[in-house]
Order: sequence, then C-alpha cells, then structure tokens
Amino acid sequence: MLDPGSFVSWDAPPIAVSMSAQYADELAAARAATGLDESVVTGEGTVFGRRVAVVACEFDFLAGSIGVAAAERITAAVERATELHLPLLASPSSGGTRMQEGTVAFLQMVKIAAAVTLHKRAHLPYLVYLRHPTTGGVFASWGSLGHITIAEPKALIGFLGPRVYEHLYGEPFPSGVQTAENLRHHGVIDGVVPLDGLRRTLDWALKVVADPPGPPPTPLADEPIPDVPAWDSVEASRRPDRPGVGHLLRHGATERVLLSGTGAGEGATTLLALARFGGQPVVVLGQQRVVGGTVGPAALREARRGMALAAGLKLPLVLVIDTAGPALSEEAEEGGLAGEIARCLSELVTLDVPTVSVLMGQGSGGPALAMVPADRVLAALHGWLAPLPPEGASAIVFRDTAHAPELAAAQGVRSADLLRNGIVDVIVPEHPDAADEPMEFTRRLAQAIGFEVARLSDTPDANRMAARLRRYRLLGLP
Repeated sequence: MLDPGSFVSWDAPPIAVSMSAQYADELAAARAATGLDESVVTGEGTVFGRRVAVVACEFDFLAGSIGVAAAERITAAVERATELHLPLLASPSSGGTRMQEGTVAFLQMVKIAAAVTLHKRAHLPYLVYLRHPTTGGVFASWGSLGHITIAEPKALIGFLGPRVYEHLYGEPFPSGVQTAENLRHHGVIDGVVPLDGLRRTLDWALKVVADPPGPPPTPLADEPIPDVPAWDSVEASRRPDRPGVGHLLRHGATERVLLSGTGAGEGATTLLALARFGGQPVVVLGQQRVVGGTVGPAALREARRGMALAAGLKLPLVLVIDTAGPALSEEAEEGGLAGEIARCLSELVTLDVPTVSVLMGQGSGGPALAMVPADRVLAALHGWLAPLPPEGASAIVFRDTAHAPELAAAQGVRSADLLRNGIVDVIVPEHPDAADEPMEFTRRLAQAIGFEVARLSDTPDANRMAARLRRYRLLGLP
C-alpha cells in the first residue's frame, strides 16, 4: 500500500523478557521461518507522497500474537506517530494475546489502547485494515479503535476464535458470523476492501482526513424565492424520484469514502461518508431517502458516531435531513428512541467543529430536529420542517387528516417561512422541482455546502460556537 521504496523501519531489537526454554525455542523457530524478530513490523512510508506511520502484524510469527516485546514496539510506534503528527495505518492479523507470556501479555492491550486514544485525541487519523484472521484481545483493543475500520474479503474476524469456542463448548461456532462481510452487514466495520484496492481507498480517505482544503467555491447567485404553497412543497418532497443524500454524494461530492456502522453491531439506515464539496473536506451524515421510511434508535446512534468522527478528526460536519419521522414501535421505545434524539440534539448543538445542516426534503419530527442545530442551515426550496407530518398535526387538531394542507400552511413549515423565522439561512433553488433537474440541483446544493463550510472554517472556534449558541438561545424571541 506504500509508495515503492518509501518504507523506513522504526523497529529496535525486541526487549528481553523472561521465558522458558520451550518458549525460547518457539521464538527462534518463528524468527527463522519468517525472517522477522517479532510478530509486528512498524515504521513509516508514503502513500501517493503523503507521509504516514504503519503498524502491521505477521500472522506466521506465532499466530501474530502480542507479548510484551511486540506490545512495546506497537506502543512506541503509536507514540512516535503522535509526536510526528502523522496519520497512523494499522493492519492487525493476530490470534490475540501471546499465551506463553500469560496475564502480563494480556494487560499489554491497555497501554496500546491508551497510546491509540491519545493519538486520536490529538486529532490525528487512525485507520485500521483488519486481515485474516484477527481475533481475541487485538480485535478487542487496537483493532477496534479506528476512525475508519475496513477488512480484507472473507477475513475471519471475531472476539473468540472458533477453535477455542469449539474446545470450550463442544460444538462449532455458528458459520458465517465471524466474517468481514457479515460484520460489514451488521455495521461493526465500515467496509470490505481487497488488498489490491487498499492503496486507492487509502488515497481517497487521506484526501479528506489529511490533505488541506482547496480554495472556497463562490456563493450561489441570488434568486427570488417563489411563493410556493406549503402543501405543494410537502408533495414535492415525497416524490419517489427526488434526489437524496446518495445522489448528492455521487454527483456533488468528490473523494467519497462511504462508511457504515456505529461499532455497536447494528445495521445502518443513516449514511455516513467522508467527502469533499467544492474542495472542502467534510464528514457527511445523511438520512437515507426512503419514501415513508422512519428513523429508529440505531440510525440515531450512527448519527452520533458521525458527530464523534467529525470531532475526532477536526473536520466540518454536513448533515442531510430527509425523514418522514420517527419510528413508532415497541422496538423503538425499548431501544431508547427519545434518549437518542436528545443525545443527538445536545451533542450537535455543542459540537466543536463547523456544522452545516441541509434540509433536503422531508423534515418530520424528532429525528429531523436532532440534525438541525448547526452553524448554518440550508434548505432546498421544497424542503420543510415540522414537529409532525402535516397529516399528524391535522389528526391532533381536527381528528382527521383532511386538513393537512391547511395545517402545513398554518405551521410555517415551508422553506420560505423557515427563512423568515431565522431557522434557515439559505434556500437552494429548484427549477421548479429537484426531481425534474436532479443533476443541476445537486451541483447547486454542493456549491452552497462548499461555500458555507469554507466560510465557517475561517471563523475562530470560540466565535463560531458563541454565535451558534446565541442563535438558538434567541430563536423565536421578539
């Protein structure tokens, strides 16, 4: 994955540890078989000219196991990467703790995790590529702490190795569970990338997380805002062919790296990505456009992961709102839907990076509110925002749904009303409907996002935060 000839080793001779004669023989055999002096190689190199630090396991050296010497080598490399302000690329392939060294080796995962956490706390990228197999304490420590975590196809990845499970419980571990593809499906890791695609994927990711921003785009040209009835906008926002966040990323952004998962083992309904708009690197957090689709607790947990990712990498966050409302079900209630909305709301309004919210279509209920309070709020002409869908408001006030158009108008849900009330800052035109001109609309929206991100990034952090808090403190007051 590195540029040819760029690798420079950081490895000092392994520190001495007490060992039995049998263990000494096993180490000697591993060294002879692999040509390495330990199960871990560390150093630095370049990826398309960018300087990066590297930590990689060699599974053929005692199953890539981590003892005191290997852990000390990893920790020293992570600390050096932090001191040098380098992105860190880690590639585990390990059975976990080195059994020959026992509990002392087991506790080495603590210092590795501490070093990685301090590296991330310095807002330096930590990117993980899991190789076959990765299990045990390695997966349960530095293998699971990446800002971005991907794996090689068909890799065995899990906490408890299947052979150990079978010996302990007398039956095979269920097949198909501990695979890279299954973990990707369940949102535990972000992607599955073959080795020959790793270098390209790293390039895309580093363009966002490590390269400086480009020159800012120009602002949108001023256009008069047409007087569109609120119900017309509601109906336009529900067109099945209306472009959503996926279309925006495909046709409005560059250097896209799609991510998935909260790390909590859930399927994802919220789209998370690294991208650039108008040369500006951002984390994108978007509600997937599903007509009639609702948002549950898992989607909001992923939203919080996106916020944490932006804060950890010190990147602006772009939030795309397009939701028919919250999931109303037993599972949603027991999964803590209200609490997840509250946590999203509180974390976003106090997030210490530039934030831009985009009301792209439907903006119904708590899941929309949870993604609104940003530094700048953009709205598509037919984007709207309301406590409930208009039909729900009509049911409360009139005990029917026939008055939905009347309630939409009375509640001030349309973009022009939101602009007048200080909820929205910019309206992105539709001519006359984004579904009728998806490419042109997407380019306008991407330009507007890039302009706002660049402007916010030039504002001192304290000033930006004070302005955001003042805005929402005074919203609605005379």
